[in-house]
Amino acid sequence: MDHLQPLLLVLLLTIISTSTHAINNHPSCNTNDQDSTLSVFHVSSPCSPFRPKTHLSWAETVLQMQADDQTRLSYLSSLVAGRSFVPIGSGRQIVQSPTYIVKAKIGTPAQTFLMALDTSADMAMLPCSGCVGCGSSAFAFAKSTTFASLNCGAAQCKQVQNSECLGKTCLMNMTYGASSIAANLAQDNLTLATDSVVGYSFGCISKAVGGTLPPQGVLGLGRGPLSLLSQSKSLYKSTFSYCLPSFKSPNFSGTLRLGPNGQPKNIKYTPLLTNPRRPSLYYVKLVGIKVGPKLVNIPSSAFALNPNNGAGTIIDSGTVFTRLVTPAYTAVRDEFRRRMGKNVVSSLGGFDTCYKVPITKQVPTMTLMFEGAELSMKQENFLIYSSAGGITCLAMSESPSLNVIANMQQQNHRILFDLPNSRIGISAERCS
Repeated sequence: MDHLQPLLLVLLLTIISTSTHAINNHPSCNTNDQDSTLSVFHVSSPCSPFRPKTHLSWAETVLQMQADDQTRLSYLSSLVAGRSFVPIGSGRQIVQSPTYIVKAKIGTPAQTFLMALDTSADMAMLPCSGCVGCGSSAFAFAKSTTFASLNCGAAQCKQVQNSECLGKTCLMNMTYGASSIAANLAQDNLTLATDSVVGYSFGCISKAVGGTLPPQGVLGLGRGPLSLLSQSKSLYKSTFSYCLPSFKSPNFSGTLRLGPNGQPKNIKYTPLLTNPRRPSLYYVKLVGIKVGPKLVNIPSSAFALNPNNGAGTIIDSGTVFTRLVTPAYTAVRDEFRRRMGKNVVSSLGGFDTCYKVPITKQVPTMTLMFEGAELSMKQENFLIYSSAGGITCLAMSESPSLNVIANMQQQNHRILFDLPNSRIGISAERCS
């Protein structure tokens, strides 16, 4: 289903079971979800049941995240009121780069999951009991008194592309990254923090083939008719924001704020654009990039919105490292290298600008300039370091057609999505 293919911004849900019991006993893992704010944490933090079972070296971790990003980039490129504070946590090593997760509750009685937060996904998908190819945690829908399958005559079924009927059941066939998914369209109550959305429609996954589907499902924050924004419009007025903590943060220090109330007042906005080729994505007008005080010479065509091929610039929560089209990336990289002087450049996986000597004192600032707003980045937003201090890389790479402002570059910033006013707000905010 192309509406599910439309990019899934990743908030990961996982059933809290034995694996999470020990995690919940860790004092820093206790969340303080309130009103419409949820905690967010990184997938590989101590609070996450998805953290790697075996220790990975820094290089192995970076290469895995970079490889997952490449899969997601290919996936993105192929796709032609109320208030609630939800804690966000960080993660890594999950296929399709679902690096930020939130707790969500489904059904009656509620079953708790950690769902991948994905701004490029248009609906929620959840592994259900009996799913072939899914992980061990699944939604036991038979135990929920409020669960219902939706039939082919339901209005929601008509909003799903690639749907078909088996008897009266609305079936969906879709892709997520490199995974093929079969699901039934269903509905049940969804609770985030203290707010509930009654009769929330989602894909109840019955079969998954491929390794890129987040094991505990996806909560889509895109702009499609079955996304969280659309289904909770009367409650949250199509408005939300998040602050993503560092992927090194050990607890639920980030927040997802749902609804117009409680959003920051002093924040700069840039217009939210729509590309008819990919209407669910959050396009913005990138007008320039500074390395240090210098505005890098980049042709305006590198940033241009193109309705024919979907080119332009999007803000995405599921990609880890920012990707820039070749003319923009080459110009930024070359200016960065120039400022590093005569230090010898090496490569690591998909990163072509790495150094084996300490460079922190020479590193310039970097600023992404949008129409009306700026995202000023500290070193932590665009450099990755070896834990032993042996190598440092510029955490960006090139893209064939789409500029993607990724979550590492967004860390410790409040990104506000205000759909009624067609704008996106950006301000610095420490949440690690």
